[in-house]
Amino acid sequence: MKTIKDLGPLAGRRVLVRSDLNVPLDGTKITDDGRIRASLPTIRQLSDAGAKVIVMAHLGRPGGKVVESLSLGPVATRLGELLGRPVAFAADTVGPSAQAIVDAMADGDVAVLENLRFNPAETSKDDAVRGAFADQLAGLGDAFVSDGFGVVHRKQASVYDIATRLPSAVGQLVQTEVAALRKATTDPARPYAVVLGGSKVSDKLGVIANLLNQADRLLIGGGMAYTFLAAKGYDVGASLLEADQIPAVQGYMDKAAAEGVEILLPTDLVVSETFAPDAAHKVVRADSIPSNWMGVDIGPETAARFRQSILTAGTVVWNGPVGVFEFPAFANGTKAVAQAIVDSDAFSIVGGGDSAAAIRLLGFDESGFTHISTGGGASLEFLEGKTLPGVAVLED
Repeated sequence: MKTIKDLGPLAGRRVLVRSDLNVPLDGTKITDDGRIRASLPTIRQLSDAGAKVIVMAHLGRPGGKVVESLSLGPVATRLGELLGRPVAFAADTVGPSAQAIVDAMADGDVAVLENLRFNPAETSKDDAVRGAFADQLAGLGDAFVSDGFGVVHRKQASVYDIATRLPSAVGQLVQTEVAALRKATTDPARPYAVVLGGSKVSDKLGVIANLLNQADRLLIGGGMAYTFLAAKGYDVGASLLEADQIPAVQGYMDKAAAEGVEILLPTDLVVSETFAPDAAHKVVRADSIPSNWMGVDIGPETAARFRQSILTAGTVVWNGPVGVFEFPAFANGTKAVAQAIVDSDAFSIVGGGDSAAAIRLLGFDESGFTHISTGGGASLEFLEGKTLPGVAVLED
């Protein structure tokens, strides 16, 4: 892939940067600025080289309409605080505000355009519609840098189409993300262990299918574990269950056994009477979940088994918390997985989204992990073996 150095001298040039600034908000308060901080190295590199840096990003799913609560204004403010310099904010994406701000930029300045997804053309399935919007975006810049790994699996105007219209390169973040994931999937140090959590097994069926040809161990937790337990014939009570996925899960367990891939499922669980932070809860065997109770975390025995499996692995990829980590009483399993990875000597990747948020919420030093991905969906599709349009378009 072409990198920023391949763009040549940058002083005085307008460089459009596609960042991933899709951060969680509580009103106008940013509750986790991890993705903003991850975007800083590329933005600083371009600014220090004298480029006029025009940051493009989205926030949430406004559905092609202006939704004031999803404005990138607070994000631009936080970006300026982290950079230690003023950051201009355009009230639109390709309209008069954006044009005026870009025209007024001096070398080294940084500006942020309003939420790209306020324009329905950004995510249109119609190539011509999307392309016309990409033409408008390209009119604001002289070069394009793709640095939003969280969106490279999307064929969108600011991710894919614009790269066909301007001299283009990957930023530091995308370059680091792709290198880490390739290392984990092409020639991993073994044993290769993958921890999968999160709520829905249906979101990860493709990943599981591909990993059965690559990984040595799959450690299954979170809401998705209950479909696996149901596939073993267990009653999972009121736990999250995708009953329609049971046949597929049974097939994967049979294939894993045939291929010699170890699948570690919970043997004990924390179950709760209701879904609330102060709900009554207790530890039970995985085959003894009371009716009307729901699983909310892996139990201590399972946490110890997962820890041992992680400590003896050469490569660990973790995507998805193994419990309701937002509630302190149900965060112990996720905390145990994170601590095991920190304590291990393995090459480790935390696969974005909720996993990355969990390690920050639980107070872990990010330096304890080899790589923390900013893109949950993108990293999953990479692990699934899919082509990522936003990466493919930038290949040499």
